[in-house]
Amino acid sequence: MQQEFQFLNKASENQNDSVPENLLILDTETTGLNPKQDQCIEVGAVLFNVKFKTPLSQLSFLLPVSENQAESINKIPAEITKIDQPYLYALDYFKCLIDRADALFAHNAEFDRQWFGTDLLPGISKPWICSMEDMKWPSHLNLKSRPSVSSLALAYGIPVWTAHRALTDCIYLVEVLKRCEDLEQMLSKALEPRRLMRAQVSYEDRHLAKNAGFRWNDPVRGAWTRRLSNQEVLDLDFPVSPIDAQDS
Repeated sequence: MQQEFQFLNKASENQNDSVPENLLILDTETTGLNPKQDQCIEVGAVLFNVKFKTPLSQLSFLLPVSENQAESINKIPAEITKIDQPYLYALDYFKCLIDRADALFAHNAEFDRQWFGTDLLPGISKPWICSMEDMKWPSHLNLKSRPSVSSLALAYGIPVWTAHRALTDCIYLVEVLKRCEDLEQMLSKALEPRRLMRAQVSYEDRHLAKNAGFRWNDPVRGAWTRRLSNQEVLDLDFPVSPIDAQDS
């Protein structure tokens, strides 16, 4: 297995070990799952200082849409997005928050980041940290390898209410980070370079990949895959192999 991981060594040697000073904790609500045909309907964001474990500023705003196919999930009727409100000013302030952040922090960041750089939302070139994929949560919490926001909050003793809005999930994540004893170290590890890997497991041993957070058929059909850092690869109890971009 050692030779398979050499692709990460150079990246690991050159990585920036500094911990982000400020995170922009981010969540979106959308009218569907496909950014090519759906729209972002709401953005929630909290600028969070890592050293002091405290929010510095927070923002939530709606974007106007003609229809919302996901209303049953996010409870945002399309008609309320058309009520006169200063969303263009909110977008300007949101850009200011991005400028002040060293990294973006989101749950299922892969989903959220695809909406930026489309329609009214600005593109974001700064690094992203996914609280579901990249963060190594303490083992004593007994969380799944890819926990939900609610299960993560409950594991840290944070009450969960039923509101399904963008700022709500941001607040959950704020409270989780405030309770992390080794937050700076956790964030540093989360920012380590990662590459999409394929689990080399038999059908009988597929549970090993599933329990380790690998996903079947996503994004590679017929394979258990997950993005992993060099250390995460070494920590596995089954072999993996890297997947080239053209395979994904």
